[in-house]
Amino acid sequence: MAMTKSQVLDYMAKKIGVTKKQAGVFISELVKLSYKEAKKSFVIPGLGKLVLVDRKARQGRNPKTGETITIPAKKVVKFRVAKAAKDAILVYKA
Repeated sequence: MAMTKSQVLDYMAKKIGVTKKQAGVFISELVKLSYKEAKKSFVIPGLGKLVLVDRKARQGRNPKTGETITIPAKKVVKFRVAKAAKDAILVYKA
């Protein structure tokens, strides 16, 4: 089961020796900064980066009617996971 925001704040506060409120402020400011800088790409070393990607227009199908529709081009935000994070999470056995 995933950690709750409260559990994350409690863990971070204990780990770095600050109050839970200070840990919350830090994480909140990191998130705000990442939103602000995402257009230029925002990197969290060892975790990954937020990037803005242009998605081209494409053909799709309406699942209800089967009719072919055109899906317009748009910009989307993607998170690219760093190699270090992949290596730490996905332990391969050769």
